[in-house]
Amino acid sequence: MPVRRKAAVTALVLLLAGAAGCGGAAQPGPGPTASTPAASSALATPTDRSPHGVLLSAQLAMHDARRAKFRLPQQGADGMIFWAPKTGLRLNRPTTTEQLIVLDTAAYLGGDPEAAARLGGRHWEKYGGAGSKDTPYAGLIDQLNPVVALTAACAAEDPELVGEEELQDATVTHLRVTIGVAGYVAAQTQLSESRRQALAETLGADSGRVLTLDLWLNDKDQLVQLRRTGQAGSTAATVAYSEIAGPLSLQAPAEADTVDRTGSALPALGGL
Repeated sequence: MPVRRKAAVTALVLLLAGAAGCGGAAQPGPGPTASTPAASSALATPTDRSPHGVLLSAQLAMHDARRAKFRLPQQGADGMIFWAPKTGLRLNRPTTTEQLIVLDTAAYLGGDPEAAARLGGRHWEKYGGAGSKDTPYAGLIDQLNPVVALTAACAAEDPELVGEEELQDATVTHLRVTIGVAGYVAAQTQLSESRRQALAETLGADSGRVLTLDLWLNDKDQLVQLRRTGQAGSTAATVAYSEIAGPLSLQAPAEADTVDRTGSALPALGGL
């Protein structure tokens, strides 16, 4: 086991212990979106460098990272995702210049000249919002969320260390787990029942599917690539993460630039 990685984990454990004794870290200011995640103090603390211990360390590292850019190589889509302290998403798709923004319980579609021409000068259509209890496109968001994937991986039995590999000019650790969709979803106690149901539907729980998760971690135990095979369809089957914990921000479009579609069904997202 590399000395520098063992030392990093030891330092992380000591840091968490000190934060707990001082009442925790300062809370950040307002950020993008909904669904309050479990505090990192509620997550299991890694105690070793076995495959399961490494996954616990990765879960903690990504929980505290709060945000990242992502890329879906198979679909050619990309964007940014926020998972703590709230949930946010910006998605760019290859087949359209239309963008998707999700903040809390509101979704915004548009932002392109075609939308402005269709909407009489305004650029965005707003779905959900005040009074809504659900996060729009939650099934997609929770497939992209690295903490959701790592939570499932930590619940799987007999995680396997595949070995060290080169990925994007960096040495990464490759781990693999196998878990049924039912177990994958049941592990997500931080999600509401409606979001767990949406996740189950998108993964294909009705057919009793078994999923294989391949996870690549950098030298900080951050998840830099996820591959999920065996799920229904191909949405988010491979996700690459970058600028983890970087200076990313997400804002809702100006109200004067939106058309309210509250009560309307969410449009399907083409290209995914």
